[in-house]
Amino acid sequence: MKIVVLDGHTLNPGDMSWDAMGQLGELVVYDRTPADKIIERIDNAEIVLTNKVILTKEILDKTPSVKYIGIMATGYNVVNTEYAKELGIIVTNVPAYSTDSVAQMVFAFIMEFCNHVGEHSRAVHEGKWTKSPDFSFWYYPLIEIKNKTLGIIGFGAIGQKVAQIAEIFGMQVLFHSRTIKPGLETDNIKSATLEKVLAESDFITLHCPLTEQTRGLINKDTISKIKDGAILINTSRGPVIDENDVAQALNAGKLAGLGTDVVSIEPIQAENPLLNAKNCIITPHFAWATKEARERLMDTLIKNIDSFLKGTPVNVVNNQ
Repeated sequence: MKIVVLDGHTLNPGDMSWDAMGQLGELVVYDRTPADKIIERIDNAEIVLTNKVILTKEILDKTPSVKYIGIMATGYNVVNTEYAKELGIIVTNVPAYSTDSVAQMVFAFIMEFCNHVGEHSRAVHEGKWTKSPDFSFWYYPLIEIKNKTLGIIGFGAIGQKVAQIAEIFGMQVLFHSRTIKPGLETDNIKSATLEKVLAESDFITLHCPLTEQTRGLINKDTISKIKDGAILINTSRGPVIDENDVAQALNAGKLAGLGTDVVSIEPIQAENPLLNAKNCIITPHFAWATKEARERLMDTLIKNIDSFLKGTPVNVVNNQ
């Protein structure tokens, strides 16, 4: 079996080994694959792995050797899964590998807005503490998160992990989910309507998938319902927020801050309005990328391929 990895660099920029995957077949790894090279590189491969390289109906029509597509991520919108099913191609993903890492990133954003560690360290290195007449100083209001309300929109594995951490910090949690989540409420974690989450939360964190229903979920209308001075965090998908509307809310002070690891077009474009918005922290879509999470991702990819080769595929996303 020939195995082709179309864009392996983000999973493994050189700090891990492909050897275990290579034991499953003839392995060819490309760091990146431009659109005009996809068909050529797939060539006669039976197994293709992709993260962000898009495999359209047209590409699948021209690569008849493909029997299996492994998505090197949880989301699988880069593949036309329905058409793949028609062609008899199995498509799998890797669920839940980054839950802990993404939840950690949520609190990295929260802590930065509450303590501004980076800014104050920068001030110290610039000599401002050396020149200070006092033993202590701070440039921003310092916020204690105990008893603050965290609103979680989307309550899958990551949302639930975020709620557990928030409860340990002594926060009150309101979560909104499109599906009923029985048994997940506690004294400090409560289900709520979207309107209640928006109106009562000091921090709002987004963990919903990108669908037609969630695209632009945070927009001028929903922002008007958000508690004044709330801080918004997005580690889900960029298009879940309307970036122009959010930028305006930041500049007007309606939102006290935005921490986002994702944007609508990635890599971020120079004209993205968030780049010039006030109190906006943007990171380059790396919440998922701790080495521990990437090792789990690699391990599951190998198990997925091995199960397919044995005739018992797992984590299949197009078997309905």
